[in-house]
Amino acid sequence: MPEGNYGGASGYGEDPEVKGFDFNDQSIRRGFIKKVYSILSVQLGITLTFICWFLYHEPTKYYVQHHIALFYASLVVVFVTLIALACCGELRRKAPANFIFLFIFTLAESFCLACSASTYKADAVAMAVGITAAVCLGLTLFAFQTKWDFTMMGGILFVAVLILFLFGIVAIFVHNKIVQLVYASLGALIFSVYLVYDTQLMMGGKHTYSISPEEYIFAAINLYVDVINIFMYILAIIGRVRD
Repeated sequence: MPEGNYGGASGYGEDPEVKGFDFNDQSIRRGFIKKVYSILSVQLGITLTFICWFLYHEPTKYYVQHHIALFYASLVVVFVTLIALACCGELRRKAPANFIFLFIFTLAESFCLACSASTYKADAVAMAVGITAAVCLGLTLFAFQTKWDFTMMGGILFVAVLILFLFGIVAIFVHNKIVQLVYASLGALIFSVYLVYDTQLMMGGKHTYSISPEEYIFAAINLYVDVINIFMYILAIIGRVRD
């Protein structure tokens, strides 16, 4: 089953210290956005490398599928590092500790994601990657040019993720294809809106809320979690349709 929100990067809401930051200096805004997307690109590159490795290298694929404890151990690392980065403002702002924790989080998350993706057929994963890339690109362009302010939707989105989490628990015990498809579709929709929300938080400008340029790690994690969740829910939809 696809991973839900970890309570986490997108779900832990707005940091009180980053609310309402004024991006009057356009050079600061551009530098901040460039830094966030640079970090995000590295994270996604690492994740894609892990997925390809686990998907096409049969010995590794066989090993991780028969040693499920590795998956749960990496999941624990994901939660610990994510909570540390989310809750400790000084940690995520202070280099090199913030990059070290981010790197550990990215490796652990990539391992979990690759383990999950390895249970699907290679063509289904490739299709999910392509669709996710197209969806994320389209949503990012939309977030940059739309006049709608999504930054006011933090509370609504948090409630939506909470409902999705409860729905996911029910879906574990209800082995019905329609229920699984509805769950995955809702997940993809919610995190698509979250991607727009987090992108506008990063942009600042005329939006109601924004993130301080010191919070580039926070912003990168938000976007990364959105993208991988969209990918996993889309992959789940493809997998259920092909069953």
